Amino acid sequence: MAARSIASLSISFGLVSIPVKLYSATEASHKISFNLLHKGCGSRLKQQMICALEGVPVAREDMVKGYEFAKDQYVEFTSEELKALEEAGSHAADISEFVPISAVDPVYFDKAYYLAPDKGGAKPYALFAKALRTSKRCAIGRWATRGKQYIVMIRPVEDGLVMQQLLYANEVRPISEIDIATTDVRDAELKLAQQLIDQQSSSTWDPREYKDEVGARIEAAVQQKVEGHQITLAEEPEQGGAQIIDLMEALRASLERKGGAAAARGAAAKTAAKPARKPAKRAEAEAAPKRKAARKAK
Repeated sequence: MAARSIASLSISFGLVSIPVKLYSATEASHKISFNLLHKGCGSRLKQQMICALEGVPVAREDMVKGYEFAKDQYVEFTSEELKALEEAGSHAADISEFVPISAVDPVYFDKAYYLAPDKGGAKPYALFAKALRTSKRCAIGRWATRGKQYIVMIRPVEDGLVMQQLLYANEVRPISEIDIATTDVRDAELKLAQQLIDQQSSSTWDPREYKDEVGARIEAAVQQKVEGHQITLAEEPEQGGAQIIDLMEALRASLERKGGAAAARGAAAKTAAKPARKPAKRAEAEAAPKRKAARKAK
């Protein structure tokens, strides 16, 4: 089924404006969700808002939003006040700078959208995409929608452009907050680690090789339940072998295991290519009549 555009906007840089259509690059529909039910009768539960002071349910029309500036102290905002503070939606992603693609740490990546040329935008779209691809740069700008303002990065891909929504700096924790001890690495350890990396390296990455096995198990279990079958719970697998404390030993064992697996795959492929040999007794039984016929002919 063809993808449906969710919005139209323009990419603006300098005096150039490129009309584009926006498409969601990801799908959340594959996520499996469950509802809360009453264990006794199986009916779905409804959520209620209860006043913490009076202990009574509160109707939606009696609710207001508040910001807690101190313990149990709030300032209230009406819907009209919050609406006035929202960013007015724009139909343009305004580019402010161009930077190398490698300059943006993927930790800042948020939601992704595909961009396609809208009516009259095919030529400038193609030019913009090729210019980014040639320069190995991406465009950084701002885009406002649904009352919020976002940082966006527009980057080229093989078939077009992707607009990547980015997180703000205060939304990403710096790694300096994490306590990482400084440890020396020996040259021999580094050499083995690099060999292990080389052994498992690929020039490309195919996401189709990775399947959501947990999701598949849940879907299968749901289908079994729908069909009235009972689910047989498998025993939890035991933990792997003993922990290897020596780092060099662990690296060597990893290399041997990976190398052995590769050799086994190669041997299996060669065996499959050769014709199957007949068992000795069967081959002897088939050859006996031929020898007997040969003696008579003499």
